Amino acid sequence: MPVGSWGYEAGEGFNLTPTTQKESTLLIIKFLMDDQQFRKLLDFLGLSWKGYRKVRKGVKKRISRYMQAHGYLGSDVFLSALEKSRERREQVEKILTVSISRFFRDRKLWQALVKYVLPLITAEHREKVKVWSAGCACGEEVYSFKILWQEWGKGCPRLPELQIWATDLNPEFLSRAQTGIYSWSSVKEVSEEWLPRYFSYLSGTHLAISSSLKEGIHWSLHDLLSDDTPQKGLQIVFLRNNLLTYYQGASQKPALNKVIDSLSPGGFLIIGAHEKIPKEFTELLPFPHHPNVLQKNPLLPAPVHETVP
Repeated sequence: MPVGSWGYEAGEGFNLTPTTQKESTLLIIKFLMDDQQFRKLLDFLGLSWKGYRKVRKGVKKRISRYMQAHGYLGSDVFLSALEKSRERREQVEKILTVSISRFFRDRKLWQALVKYVLPLITAEHREKVKVWSAGCACGEEVYSFKILWQEWGKGCPRLPELQIWATDLNPEFLSRAQTGIYSWSSVKEVSEEWLPRYFSYLSGTHLAISSSLKEGIHWSLHDLLSDDTPQKGLQIVFLRNNLLTYYQGASQKPALNKVIDSLSPGGFLIIGAHEKIPKEFTELLPFPHHPNVLQKNPLLPAPVHETVP
């Protein structure tokens, strides 16, 4: 049996099953990756140390639990197993997904959307507006947009049909999003007027999203790196705090090309507060009303795509 980089024998089937919660905690602490080993794992998967740096403590614990459960006591043995097994690699990639969100996160962004972006889009697209939340996590962003759309639409004589695609790599996140149950801390940015309109109270700690907000949302598993975009000719793509934060440039840029291609000319790309678009993507223009909103050059010819039902 090979020896891992911690100096312990390691391999599939090695018995590490703890008999008590205390033993389980001690095992996780004992075999917790250090930063150098974690960076090695990120490099192997094409992920960014800069993106994971602030959240690495919790992520390393999840990885350590996985390694403990499968008998991997060394990072070298672990990486070798991931290289040999696509299934193992996909499991670890899902463990590495991060969900840090709340309703109407970055309030100034949402104000810019309702004041500038929605009027521009609905003036140009009077019949249908298509939106994609790429890396939707547990659904806070999707439902925030639905709330904003419905509230803004009250002042419009005729609101276009809204279609939303919400995708994520992690099936647990998608399940939670579709269930639509949230803690009070997730809704602290929702106004007191809107809370009873769009949420029902379940307990002293949780609320449930209104069933009306769930209508018209197409949920699906999706890998930004390997899968095609769920739609073309989109008017808005939310790409906040995922591809540009957690992936390295070599894998990031081809995926970003696909995302930009999915936008219609004049469509909007929404990125995270601390994210930047690489300079070579010149088809994206700065939007003067918010630094994290970019507009695809409206003068570009629309690509020819088959219609996806």
